[in-house]
Amino acid sequence: MNKKDRPTPRLKKPWPTKKAMEQVYAMKLWGTNHADFYSGEGSHHPDIVGPYLKAVKTFLKSFKTPLVVCDLGCGDFNIGKHLVAHTKKYHALDIVPALIAHHQEKYKADNLEFHCLDLAEDDLPSGDLAILRQVLQHLSNAEIQSILKKLTPFKYVLLTEHLPEGDFLPNRDIISGQGTRLKKGSGVNLLAAPFDFKVKTAEQLTAVTLKEGRGVIVTTLYRVF
Repeated sequence: MNKKDRPTPRLKKPWPTKKAMEQVYAMKLWGTNHADFYSGEGSHHPDIVGPYLKAVKTFLKSFKTPLVVCDLGCGDFNIGKHLVAHTKKYHALDIVPALIAHHQEKYKADNLEFHCLDLAEDDLPSGDLAILRQVLQHLSNAEIQSILKKLTPFKYVLLTEHLPEGDFLPNRDIISGQGTRLKKGSGVNLLAAPFDFKVKTAEQLTAVTLKEGRGVIVTTLYRVF
């Protein structure tokens, strides 16, 4: 990437996201598998990860010319590491500096770059597909609004969210880093108010219902205008 093409950090608003995410990993609040960084069951349980990787790999391999992918909130990279080989370029972003430094040392590929960026405040790399896997569910509505403005240049957006089962009132606001909307019986729906994200098509790729009434993890592919 040329210097002029690199994302440029901007001044931050006083959102607590960065400190909250640093605390999550430092205190292993999402659990541990004896790794330095662990993004929780949603990024590791075979019943969740298997269907997701199968669907996304099928989508990526359907293109004659591989896509440039931006993984917005790459977490511990247990998912992304399986997708890099099927892309022209893979930009993996996260807000936690120590996490990104760890990945830069551990994962090497000619078409792979890691960036420490705040999705709501910093410029994003350009690409064809934006992946947001269980990221927005942790953010306030204001931050989600800011991120959505940056997604319109992408051809596709692949969104995964942990949602309540059945009908629910979408998009109840939360403070970033303090759990998800599930505690309010809510979840993120980009097509509903206040976001009203405009897309050409929406296709559900996977839906994994968790045990003990813990909701459903849904992955939707949006084709953007």
